[in-house]
Amino acid sequence: GQELLDIETNASSVPDKDVGSIVVIVATDAPLLPHQLKRLAKRVSLGIGKLGGIASDSSGDIFLAFSTANISNKTSTIKVAEFLSNEEINPLFDATIQCVEEAIINSLIAAETIVGFGGVRADAISHDDVIKILKKYNRLNDGTQ
Repeated sequence: GQELLDIETNASSVPDKDVGSIVVIVATDAPLLPHQLKRLAKRVSLGIGKLGGIASDSSGDIFLAFSTANISNKTSTIKVAEFLSNEEINPLFDATIQCVEEAIINSLIAAETIVGFGGVRADAISHDDVIKILKKYNRLNDGTQ
């Protein structure tokens, strides 16, 4: 973030840095029970935290996790559900954290400059600047620009 501080902003329209919300939906095809999905959703905050998010007092964050596994057989009165044991869920926790972190980064990189209600402007991040910074810290894979 320090490397990009020279981005021009409309200082009078910059909202308080502690104000804002995020909605994250975690979708998986892993067979998880409701309490396991709740635990998965709790890991979202760790991905946000890795990027500096603190979930301030006025934040209205919403995290939801669902699974597409265990589709119900409507004709049967007896239901059978497969589920992952709690002892095997850690890789999904790790994947959730990584996916949230990457989704936030992707949304920042893909964003375009916009002007919203009341003239509040959010400036896009220059891709050229990001590439320079990544090269400076050796964070680009071989074969990339």
